[in-house]
Amino acid sequence: MTRAQEIRPILEEGIDRKVLTALRARFLSLNTARLERTRLAMSSRQQAVLTLLPLLFHVNHPMLPGYVSSLTPAGLAGFEPDAETLAEAQRLSRSFSYKPLRGKPPQPILGLFLMGSLGTVAQDDQSDLDVWVCHDPHLSAGQLSELQRKCELLQGWAATQGSEAHFFLVDPLRFTQGEREAKLTSDDCGTTQHYLLLDEFYRTAIWLGGRTPIWWLVPDYEEHRYHDYVRTLLDKRFVRSDEVLDLGSLASIPPGEYLGAGLWQLYKAIESPYKSLFKLLLVEVYASEHPQVRCLSLDFKQAVYANRLDLDDLDPYIVAYRRIEHYLASRGDQERLALLRRCLYLKVNKPLSQPPSGRSKSWKRRLIERLTAEWQWDHRQFAQLDARSQWKVRRVVEERRALVNELTYGYRFLSEFARRLQITSSINGRDFGVLGRRLHAAIERKAGKVEAINLGIAPDLAEHSLTLIQGYDAADDVYWALYEGNLNAQQLSNFSPLKRSRELVPLLAWCHRNGIIDTATHVALHPGDSGLTEAELFALLTDIRQAFPMPPAALADEALLIAASPVKVLLLINVGLDPLNPQQPLSFDELTESLRHAVTRDNLVLSIDQLTLNSWSELIATRYEGTSPLPDCLRDFLQELPVRGERPDLQIRCFSRNAGMALARRINTVFTDAQALLDEPGESRYLLQVRQHYHLLDLVSGNVRHTTLSDMPALLEHLGEAHHSVRPIRVERHALEGTDLPLILGQARADCLQVFYRVQGSLAEITVLDEFNALWRQQQPYRDEQSLLTPLLRFLQSVSYRRNTQLPFEESRLAAMDILFYRLMAPAAGQTVNIERRPPPRENIGDPYYDVQAIVEHSERGRSRVTLYCNHQEFSSLEYGAELFAAVAHFILAQRRGAERYPCYITDLDMSGLHGTGRAQTVQHLRYKAHLEAALNQALKSL
Repeated sequence: MTRAQEIRPILEEGIDRKVLTALRARFLSLNTARLERTRLAMSSRQQAVLTLLPLLFHVNHPMLPGYVSSLTPAGLAGFEPDAETLAEAQRLSRSFSYKPLRGKPPQPILGLFLMGSLGTVAQDDQSDLDVWVCHDPHLSAGQLSELQRKCELLQGWAATQGSEAHFFLVDPLRFTQGEREAKLTSDDCGTTQHYLLLDEFYRTAIWLGGRTPIWWLVPDYEEHRYHDYVRTLLDKRFVRSDEVLDLGSLASIPPGEYLGAGLWQLYKAIESPYKSLFKLLLVEVYASEHPQVRCLSLDFKQAVYANRLDLDDLDPYIVAYRRIEHYLASRGDQERLALLRRCLYLKVNKPLSQPPSGRSKSWKRRLIERLTAEWQWDHRQFAQLDARSQWKVRRVVEERRALVNELTYGYRFLSEFARRLQITSSINGRDFGVLGRRLHAAIERKAGKVEAINLGIAPDLAEHSLTLIQGYDAADDVYWALYEGNLNAQQLSNFSPLKRSRELVPLLAWCHRNGIIDTATHVALHPGDSGLTEAELFALLTDIRQAFPMPPAALADEALLIAASPVKVLLLINVGLDPLNPQQPLSFDELTESLRHAVTRDNLVLSIDQLTLNSWSELIATRYEGTSPLPDCLRDFLQELPVRGERPDLQIRCFSRNAGMALARRINTVFTDAQALLDEPGESRYLLQVRQHYHLLDLVSGNVRHTTLSDMPALLEHLGEAHHSVRPIRVERHALEGTDLPLILGQARADCLQVFYRVQGSLAEITVLDEFNALWRQQQPYRDEQSLLTPLLRFLQSVSYRRNTQLPFEESRLAAMDILFYRLMAPAAGQTVNIERRPPPRENIGDPYYDVQAIVEHSERGRSRVTLYCNHQEFSSLEYGAELFAAVAHFILAQRRGAERYPCYITDLDMSGLHGTGRAQTVQHLRYKAHLEAALNQALKSL
């Protein structure tokens, strides 16, 4: 190249119009060549669309596509259709006749451009036609509406011709001011990448008609004073204003644009990695050069001025590749460079492992052959990439590793770039967080998560046949493994598995999530000693497939703004297990009786495999086994539910031969009841029984707790613990059968004291539910109802009175609690216990009343110090020490006629010394009362 071939205008030295004409001619020459390459990659019908577009925007004719009305803005600046265009229009509509407009009619369509991959090495038969329709800034809203409608009609017509076209209206004046439509290409994320979009436009645009960009006429070394240079060209009439279009300069790019474009490409790369990673890397190159970045479009313009017009060298994708290649090679990133080359090769889509389809090689094939020769690729690499449509699990997993590394690096690079430059923009907070969560959902590993390996890498991973085996590892632990092909036991040792898993269901879910097993896949089963049958395996796969259709629905940003929550839950009960002997089918009566206690006493639930699809499209596998799989699973299920929002679709399957469907229904009832209880206002508890163990679930949204209680005494002890809020208990329908607890707990009311009593011969069992439904139970000798209940009534009244005295007067009036009495009665043996509301016992003034009051305080050594008052006679531990209760017993016995030794009851108890300003709950008074009475009555017996 000689200096004479380079055009280098200097504004201060004057500019020859012939030089500007020559420059425009160079750009148009390149434009014509790119347009021809575009046409070569199209079908004849698509070519017709491309040919007709300028004419369709130049005229309004009712017989041509896109016609809205005669008032629709039409007239493409400086355009006159050639004979080929008119012939194409007449083939479309024989009645069409073109009549040139006379005079100087308005031409509101200022320019028509294609942009993107068209005419480049990356164009294929699926490439979109992204068309910029630059229009007069003075069009009215009505005119713009008509023009927009015309674009929509043309888009529909183009689709009928096999072209996916997108039309974008561009107001040049608003565009140069940064005000534009949200999207100007089908791959545009909106206003956050204005200058990067302009950079892409200037280096990829193909002019179809109208004015040409004045940017062509501003040398790259004058870009920093673009506006002054343009003003000079126009003011001194070096160019006519009606021949050029000003869309702005690329003197500088705000750093926030790199962030916005990078986030957008990361977002798209999750599903279409090869195309988007190429663009993401270019954003990284630009950002790494900031603020001294030199856009590729400026390099393109410099090459045109320098008369370096080789079409291959100026191909936008090749130019971008060269810049990224230099960047990665200078950093020594050979793995990323290899990925970049794979991205470009797959994007070009010219399989070099196969001979050319035509008699001669296409320009794209020659270009990619030259590139791959530089890369020193061999036939093996061509064959591997060309067979991408047949890639299966092993190759996809290998490629995924590289893609995930790149996605992760890209996100960290953008995060650090934003932090380092302290970029604050609308995209920096919300969008960064959403994208981080989107990446987390797509690629992050975590316990139980079923990994999605196919990130747009291969179209179909389904295998024709697979072998599933159960085996044991060196530590004698069970595992499941999946092999390609139909293998027998002798062949297995010669192959490595596609995947191993400790559990079966996560392995099957992995196969389903990644499309490895479909309805046509044959799976050979080697069950080992698992008990899994081929029929059960088929049913498992069918249920997983039906519960979780693939691919999952697109993940909306709104879902990522809140924590992930379950959307669909599939519970698989007793996979490969059968608690009832499958060799001995039960009769109907036997089955009914067994299921009556299936979830409780007989514990037919041996294991639960749970699959959960959450709102972030993550599939999570969890297994429950051991002593309490059902309560543990129920706890976690309720724990994962959001405080508010929709409840998940719950499906339960069980494959046990004898009881599968019935058992699934029973478990569904348990989950439905517990979920409904959780959704009720306030805190509540749910009680399950498995064999002789009890499981109490504290139902608080987001904080569900599970307590296991080994037997009935442990349950009663737990129910009697103090808690300062009302927490009613719902008993599972078949728990606590044969006891009166479900009846008592079902009567629980807030802010009152409830006394239940049941007479059994010479004994009576008293149960009290206090103001917060804490339970206290005691057995004592029974003589009559009056002597049984009166001392308790006096005590409860005394406790209530003491509590009220600690409140302000008005509050104390409101805090007065009712004391309600109920009698439990069994009409006859084997019949259900009935409950009857009873009036409180009457106290006659003449009845003998013996007052025993106790005051409990802290002592210096941390123990309780008790003082007893019997008929106002004081007995303190200070005076009597360890003989306190014996002294009181002597005194009480001396007051009785005939020294009767019937039980003595505490009638009043003050515990304020133990609890300070805090008020003790009634159940705490009752428990301490029982403790003191036991000591006192033992002393009575010992006398």
